[in-house]
Amino acid sequence: MRKIGFALLVAVVASVSLLSLANAVTTWQTLSAQRALASFYEPPDPHPGDPGTLIRHELIDVEVEGGSAHRILYVSERPDGSEGVSGGMVFIPDTPAPAEGRPVVAWAHGTVGMGDACAPSRSKNPLADTTGWLEQMMGLGWVVTATDYTGLGTPGVELYLVAEAEVTDVVNSVRAAGQVPDARTSDRYVVWGHSQGGHSALWSGHLAPDYAPELQLLGVAAAAPAAELTEIIGAQWQTAVAWAIGPEAVIAWRELDPSLPLDGILTARAQGDYVDFAQECIVSAALNAITRVSLGEQFFETNPLLSAPWAQVLETQTPPPLPPDMPAFIAQGTADTVVLAWPNALLLDRWCDFGSAIAMLWMGEVNHPDAAINAGPSAVSWIADRFADRPAPRTCEQPVPVSIPQR
Repeated sequence: MRKIGFALLVAVVASVSLLSLANAVTTWQTLSAQRALASFYEPPDPHPGDPGTLIRHELIDVEVEGGSAHRILYVSERPDGSEGVSGGMVFIPDTPAPAEGRPVVAWAHGTVGMGDACAPSRSKNPLADTTGWLEQMMGLGWVVTATDYTGLGTPGVELYLVAEAEVTDVVNSVRAAGQVPDARTSDRYVVWGHSQGGHSALWSGHLAPDYAPELQLLGVAAAAPAAELTEIIGAQWQTAVAWAIGPEAVIAWRELDPSLPLDGILTARAQGDYVDFAQECIVSAALNAITRVSLGEQFFETNPLLSAPWAQVLETQTPPPLPPDMPAFIAQGTADTVVLAWPNALLLDRWCDFGSAIAMLWMGEVNHPDAAINAGPSAVSWIADRFADRPAPRTCEQPVPVSIPQR
């Protein structure tokens, strides 16, 4: 028995040692890759040109069916009017551009974490979340541009879930894409996003036309958008989701308003850890969040909706219904445990009552990470109709497969 116990101890120690070694190798590889990329993301001083100016670009060694991938760095703008710089990607079809230029889809990614290596154009998997729809868009001859957002992988703070910042980064990625050789873009575009990027897309429907009147926004599409922020936070403030997205929101919102209170809102553990926690990329952050909650560690001490300043931020950053002349497509999985289905059912009710031209796709048993991949083909079809100037559908009379809690 002693021999068995000793052998088991040796096996456990060996396993832990191998796991530690594997983690160390992965960390070294990540740091090495980021050092190699760092010079590309270092902006010149002063920044050249107006918002939307392309600073530099290069091919990315990744296989894109029917097209090519380009890493870009471009000038953008902060909500206070100061300049910022964002990285991103542009995907260009292999087929010849039509005389009128290629239409553009501006992709806005979901929550990834605030560390440099989390930025999609700097990550090990730059095509994450694009399976099933990017290749279709290449086949249809559309240019796809994908912002990283200013401050994510570039100097400054990413203004996570801040409408004005997200929209300017999305719009300026469209402007920059037109300057990439062989892109040959037109002035017609649609914004398509997932989760945080869905928030970006819906706000683009409000803010982008005035921000970039030289471009023609034909509609916005979102998969599991983080839209009804008050409802989402009200339901999730005691769960692991708060640890996964709370740190980024706190950093971004306090960047805009340093007086936003932490005492009495965040636990002592969260106040000590949230800045470092926000640097973790989303998979690691999610696992860490689950572990913390299982150990009884909460991010929020109390429901932040009970704090007037926090409630005001959440209300301010929640997109209102879009006007009828700005079509919207929203896809939502009923098995989503991050952006819960019922807040977006509530959004549908509100927007339909307002008269928005909203088309809703309910996806049974689809979780949050897979929302954009599952919704992608339907989003492509809806976007194709916008580029073809077909009437926008409105699905307000269809039954909703989830119930909205009584309050």
